[in-house]
Amino acid sequence: MSDSHSSMRNRHWPFEARGLLALLLFTAPLHADDWPRWRGPDFNGISKEAGWLDKWPASGPAESWKASVGTGYSSFAVAQGRVFTMGNANNTDTVWCLDAATGKVLWKHAYESDLGDKYFDGGPGATPTVDGDRVFATSRWGDVFCLDAANGKVRWSKNVQKETGIRVPDWGFAGSPLVLGHSLVLNIGAAGLALDATTGKLLWKSADDNAGYSSPVPLKRGNDWLVIVSSGDAYLAVDSRTGREAWRVPWLTEYGVNSGDPVVSGGQVFVSSGYNKGAGVFTLGNGELESVWKNKVMRNQMNPCVLVDGHLYGVDGNAGGRVPLKCIEFATGKEKWSHASTGAGALMAADGKLIVLAERGELSIAPASPAGFKPTASAQVLGGKSWTAPVLANGRIYCRNSRGDVVCLDVRRK
Repeated sequence: MSDSHSSMRNRHWPFEARGLLALLLFTAPLHADDWPRWRGPDFNGISKEAGWLDKWPASGPAESWKASVGTGYSSFAVAQGRVFTMGNANNTDTVWCLDAATGKVLWKHAYESDLGDKYFDGGPGATPTVDGDRVFATSRWGDVFCLDAANGKVRWSKNVQKETGIRVPDWGFAGSPLVLGHSLVLNIGAAGLALDATTGKLLWKSADDNAGYSSPVPLKRGNDWLVIVSSGDAYLAVDSRTGREAWRVPWLTEYGVNSGDPVVSGGQVFVSSGYNKGAGVFTLGNGELESVWKNKVMRNQMNPCVLVDGHLYGVDGNAGGRVPLKCIEFATGKEKWSHASTGAGALMAADGKLIVLAERGELSIAPASPAGFKPTASAQVLGGKSWTAPVLANGRIYCRNSRGDVVCLDVRRK
């Protein structure tokens, strides 16, 4: 891009050439990004992608393709022109690899797995993670797979629950896998466990207690990496190499449902849970962390908040009730606004905008602003129950519902 800009400043170029280059620069996307894992490249639900369409007609954006992937709540990983997600049909889980542009099935890997619909629709809740030429996938029951991203060939697989004897929490394991150096970190057990990403060998494990449902989040401390996980009664950070605990936030939530990923900003961490538990910000340190504030203004039952310019945006409350989308200040927990029509949906952010998929499948785009929720575009893109976070990657938005209907929407500028 810098070469193009310097060329434009060359006044000796023919007028026609300068005009053509200006047209190309104006119509091309400013920046596009892969989305190789749950919550994206920076683990925060925010994409650096810019230049995509944030306005469209009442009929909605152009639909590129649809697919059916089976029951579940797995979101999407997008890398190297491929889309990865998971679903369950006939008590069989499937890891799907689809062509990002066309939806064509490039490969799929299926294995026997109980639907597990005792408390909800069931199916896998974790999102695959792409790391170079590998894709990692986990089931609700402890199955772990390392697959070749290009063809789906199994490099290694195992069931870590059977290997370790660590109990399965009530809703099954839900955290997405984290690749950190040579380790694959999973939220299994009281404080996670780690496998060798190349071989699947167990590197360390934690005590046999209920895991939470959040995904591991990496945090750099000096020259070391910590990993933040949730258990049934706390959020805590452990050394990625040894599993040794560095700090914790006691966080006892009804049914042990600590699902929302923590949000780290500067020297502080935000956590939030549903079931009327609420939220809080804590100062990072060692041992038990010091509270900055706590309240019940934001209660993330399933999906975490995104932090944009000092403000948190997220869904407050439990599915089945009145569940608004809210904006609160990170520093104080003060509510800035509440929008009632979202339901138990999910969101991400990109280019200073919120991309919100409401519980009943309405997709909206709105500036991320503490002044209010003022959509620039909205459209009904799915039916059914839509609890899964949408993904914007390379000018396309991918959405799904619980029964596995997937839609890909083209929001590239033409």
